Amino acid sequence: MVTRILIADDQEGIRGAFRMILDAQPDMTVVAEAADGRTAIDTAKTIKPDVVLADIRMPRADGIEVTRALANTGIHVVVVTTFGLDEYVHAALRHGAAGFVLKRSGPTLLIEAIRAAMNGDVLISPQLTVRLLRGSSRPRETSTVVLTEREDEIVTLVAQGRTNAEIAAELFLSPGTVKNHIASIQRKTDARNRVAIAAWAWATGRAEP
Repeated sequence: MVTRILIADDQEGIRGAFRMILDAQPDMTVVAEAADGRTAIDTAKTIKPDVVLADIRMPRADGIEVTRALANTGIHVVVVTTFGLDEYVHAALRHGAAGFVLKRSGPTLLIEAIRAAMNGDVLISPQLTVRLLRGSSRPRETSTVVLTEREDEIVTLVAQGRTNAEIAAELFLSPGTVKNHIASIQRKTDARNRVAIAAWAWATGRAEP
């Protein structure tokens, strides 16, 4: 299956470079471009691409707004960011972004992030992951969410980057049971994916990076 991609970036040169990289992949095709966030949202809702590659800073609507607007459409949003925008990235995590790639990370990571999103995974540039973890030392958010003891254990392991299979093996559970617990945690914390669960866990002190 060929992944259909919409590129949203206010710089024409960046859009052209991304298009060249992605169209060269046998399993990807760029179906549209947008120079601002509002156009990206409207175009995505019209043509329904599989993935939107969205710059974090754009006119009219930024990458966070794009992620929020497309959160329940089945369209994966991979956010492209620059170094030092931690607050934006934390916010986008909350709204279910399917990946974060630094523009200077190179074409390989960009391609991997899109493929990961299509597989239901989340890929984050390693340099950005370090900054996110360091940012977890900020003052803790308060939370009234009540988790079971088992859910607390699973949240901790998710925050450590463990897969469902690894969590199942460590806690002597079936992968299906782990999946059900994660679904429950997502409902309780209003997290759209496991990366958002991890961000919530770090922010509330439920887990340490």
